[in-house]
Amino acid sequence: MRTSLFDLFKIGLGPSSSHTVGPMRAAGAFAARLAENGRIDATRRIVVDLYGSLALTGRGHGTDRAVMLGLEGRAPDRTEPDVAASRVGEIRARAALDLNGTHPVAFVEATDLLFLTHETLPRHSNALRIRALGERGLLDEETYFSVGGGFIESAGAASRTATVEAVPLPYHFGTAGELLRLGETHGLLIWEIVLANERAVRPESAIRAYVDSIWSVMQSCVARGLATDGILPGGLNVRRRAPRLYRKLRARDDAANPLAAMDYVNAVAMAVNEENAAGGRVVTAPTNGAAGIIPAVAHYFERYAAEAATDGRLRYFLTAAAIGALCKENASISGAEVGCQGEVGVACSMAAGGLVAALGGSNAHVESAAEIGMEHSLGMTCDPIGGLVQIPCIERNAVGAVRAIHAARMAMEEEDPHHVSLDAVIDVMYRTGLDMQTKYKETSLGGLAVGVVEC
Repeated sequence: MRTSLFDLFKIGLGPSSSHTVGPMRAAGAFAARLAENGRIDATRRIVVDLYGSLALTGRGHGTDRAVMLGLEGRAPDRTEPDVAASRVGEIRARAALDLNGTHPVAFVEATDLLFLTHETLPRHSNALRIRALGERGLLDEETYFSVGGGFIESAGAASRTATVEAVPLPYHFGTAGELLRLGETHGLLIWEIVLANERAVRPESAIRAYVDSIWSVMQSCVARGLATDGILPGGLNVRRRAPRLYRKLRARDDAANPLAAMDYVNAVAMAVNEENAAGGRVVTAPTNGAAGIIPAVAHYFERYAAEAATDGRLRYFLTAAAIGALCKENASISGAEVGCQGEVGVACSMAAGGLVAALGGSNAHVESAAEIGMEHSLGMTCDPIGGLVQIPCIERNAVGAVRAIHAARMAMEEEDPHHVSLDAVIDVMYRTGLDMQTKYKETSLGGLAVGVVEC
């Protein structure tokens, strides 16, 4: 395992981890490089070429806004949504970027963002090339790939916010099978294995504090989403539904509604993704487009699981991180690469396995639940209408969250071995994604994106 809990769960801005968070981080990395090399004062023009999926759906996903903010040195986890919106307005009004990011010096008076909708770079569909030009021509240039979940890679090397690959780990695993064998050999649960690996990088107190921090952000996001009415931006005139559903639930007697728990999960999942669609503060889990599933199932656990295990929340996130890492490292979490099965499907798998762990289930039950969640998300396309993370993304998170709970319950009730392993279904997911036509992979050129009239 090379991908950390700190990698998979990142605090950022909506609406997209690969189209907003990733490009913002890439632009920030480029600006930092200009500063390190003493080239900011000489820069007169910035040219950003967007390719593939970034070009095709970048406007709906806010890629242009993300690049502007990133070039000013603003980071997704340290920029408040209202500040981001107001600063983008100022940039557009003045047509000038502040490359120092804090005070009005080193302004770049010309910034070109080119949406090259008919060009795709071979390494990944989410690509952007940034060039800094001075009075005498090119000063610096770099190509970045936003590979899903806010992760970025430069043309020469990978870039991560945190990593566990640079230090010796007590428990190495690259597959779910290896993870299960480690647990059996050492008498450890999956969450204990992940915790031991994370402790090789940082103190346990920091790990627990980070889990508490992402949970706090998730709770705040849910609270805002359940309380905020209105129309989502983007032009589809999609009305927020989570607040109305939540008000109806509060007015009812839970005892008279046998599906109250599922209705609550629906409301929470949609609340998160409506906030994400509005550009709000969310936790990438493992992507923004699938950000509602992990918190919705966590809220279900906190509210309805009387049999919760000690340290249930910690177990949930650590186990989910293990499953997410397996999916990322052996397949993909990028909708532009493998479709929505790599986003909502992976989040469903993570939440299902995490819920089993939180409830005190065995490693075998965790693996089974994660497999069920992924298996029944196979083939899911990414075809957002208008390039916006709204239809079908918001409802799809609610459906994925409920599916995760069903998968956990099914797995924990079963004693016989299941026929399909998590490793097998991850491999099938990846190969299915490679076979999927490009028009169904976050390009808005097929499926619902062209089958439904925008209104």
